Amino acid sequence: MKILIQNGQVIDPASQTNEIMDILIENSIISKIEKNITDKADTIINAEGNWVTPGLIDVHVHLREPGYEYKETIATGTRSAAKGGFTTICCMPNTSPVCDSDIMVEYIKLKAQREGVIHVLPIGAITKGQNGEELSNIGKMAKAGACAISEDGKSVPSSGLLKTAMKYAKMFDIPVLSHCEDIALVAGGSMNAGASAQLLGLKGISNDSEEVIVARDVILAKSTNSKLHICHMSTKGSIEIVKQAKLAGQNVTAEATPHHFTLSDDFITDYDGNTKMNPPLRSKEDILAIRQALKDNIIEVIATDHAPHSVDEKNCEYEKAAFGIVGLETALSLGITILVEEGWLTPIELIAKMTWNPAKMLGIDDYAGTLSIGKSADITIINPNETYKVNPNTFASKSKNTPFGGFDVKGKVLYTIVDGNIVVANGELVEELA
Repeated sequence: MKILIQNGQVIDPASQTNEIMDILIENSIISKIEKNITDKADTIINAEGNWVTPGLIDVHVHLREPGYEYKETIATGTRSAAKGGFTTICCMPNTSPVCDSDIMVEYIKLKAQREGVIHVLPIGAITKGQNGEELSNIGKMAKAGACAISEDGKSVPSSGLLKTAMKYAKMFDIPVLSHCEDIALVAGGSMNAGASAQLLGLKGISNDSEEVIVARDVILAKSTNSKLHICHMSTKGSIEIVKQAKLAGQNVTAEATPHHFTLSDDFITDYDGNTKMNPPLRSKEDILAIRQALKDNIIEVIATDHAPHSVDEKNCEYEKAAFGIVGLETALSLGITILVEEGWLTPIELIAKMTWNPAKMLGIDDYAGTLSIGKSADITIINPNETYKVNPNTFASKSKNTPFGGFDVKGKVLYTIVDGNIVVANGELVEELA
């Protein structure tokens, strides 16, 4: 099986390639990248006017399976990711049962191989049951294929326990993905502490509830010389802490989500549960700080924190609504619309934060995140100029909880190719996978 992609703007941050070229795929492998390839092919894709990039990578996804299949499954979540241009995603461990053992890691990998349409890398829980009391067997999970460890959805309350976990993570050369939240400072809040919360009569969540844990985890990572990745940074103060850690030479990386670089808490004018997320939408000052940090590469990674929920979990009193939104099918277009069109990032800088940089952070850059001859053909083709209105009813995700319904955005995924197999064609899942 040969696929020839012709006349596309090949954007590969790993090699700093940004020029019109052809790509030939043979038997799931990239065999040629050059101008005017004349080989015969079974399928020819005319990519003129479009970006041809490495397959997008999302390091922060909630697939909900096992235990919460009414929200999302590995089957529906990977199809949603494919429509968003992602060829590799990392799934968080807060399922039921929790992914806290080698058996659970192997289960998710097997389930993804059988029912998924893209690559799925499980993330193991730091503590058993995510109860914060006893470490999971980090070594066994790493050997079974866990790409990282995290307590996502909460922070490990014990600094001593987390420090020990970091030592194990360093031993097995995997990063620690940190959800930074001091639950005592959150104190039952529902949205950012600010004028909007006061107007709506809702309890606010202060910036320091995030920043105090960012500071703690950075200190512990320094003392253990381990790889730390800060998830979904949302405040100007957190950015400054990470900036100083980088200046000191620490191995610390960070991610921002599209909702945190797009929307401020001013957007919340009513009690729509689809605007409730954790961390919450912050102030305009925080948003500008996040965009600047992306520009300055203090934040190297864009991740979705895709968090599907049922209608009933969102269509209720704001204080009772579940935290989180879906994001796999809007991430790229928001990146183009907000970051590229407004001049914060160049196209190659945006693609780096969604391909090469996450691959390096995860340590999978030897086979993912780049377009290279001899590597697996994980490729995304994007029309950067197509505009459309976000319609949640068209999502492949089982859940539709997004604040972006009705938004006019720019940038559309046309093709997603995984291991040389076309999974999305002309913006839609191929018929046999739909």
